Amino acid sequence: MPGPIQSIERAAATLRLLAMSPVRLGLAEISASLQLAKGTTHGILRTLQDVGFVEQDRATGKYQLGAVRLDLGSGHLDVNELRARSLNWADPLAARTGETVRVGMLLSGEVLVVHHVFRPDDSPQTADVGALLPAHATALGKALLAYHPAAAALLASELPAFTARTVTEPTQLARDLGEVRGQGYAVESGEYAASQASIAAPIYGYGGLVVAAVAVHGHADRLCDTTGRARPRMTAQVRDCARSITRDLGTARATR
Repeated sequence: MPGPIQSIERAAATLRLLAMSPVRLGLAEISASLQLAKGTTHGILRTLQDVGFVEQDRATGKYQLGAVRLDLGSGHLDVNELRARSLNWADPLAARTGETVRVGMLLSGEVLVVHHVFRPDDSPQTADVGALLPAHATALGKALLAYHPAAAALLASELPAFTARTVTEPTQLARDLGEVRGQGYAVESGEYAASQASIAAPIYGYGGLVVAAVAVHGHADRLCDTTGRARPRMTAQVRDCARSITRDLGTARATR
């Protein structure tokens, strides 16, 4: 059976990216988000423009979905599929780390929790599936925003401070998201809840688009050192989990 065609996957990822964005996107923003060369991205956009799926604004040169609308929207990845593919990897991650594990995706600038694994102890816990978390104050959110070209637009409104450590200043947030892209994971310590921390890594979909993220969540002393840096063992396990879910999503699509 023939394997997936890379050019089609890239074109689909480009369309989904434009569908997810509340604003028009430039060539540099799109190529950076998909981690493709500008020449390759321009070729994809030009082809999609020729067939009516993409429009380019003459004044700004930026792109948006064309008049031929596709049913992409926020449902660029089926939630049930993501949850099903996460089960095999998120549950063992909770068992290995002894911490809560969440899988989430962006929804209108917030993080929708689609899978939640309880911390493996006898303490009282509440299921977070369906909960919306602030993207700017959680590791899940930062792992998603770091790869979203419209992050600035999504964070344009006044951002609430949940603790004294919550980062709400746009310049600092931009620096934090740059660090996430550079190291491949996000860390949040005491920004959403005092004494709590989380470490998250991005999950990639078809065509190299970041579609979700997985995170461990627990007491800051267990996840981070005294300087707030993530413990390497925890980071490695979260990133391994994210890579496994990414592979599982790709394998599922390839075998359909």
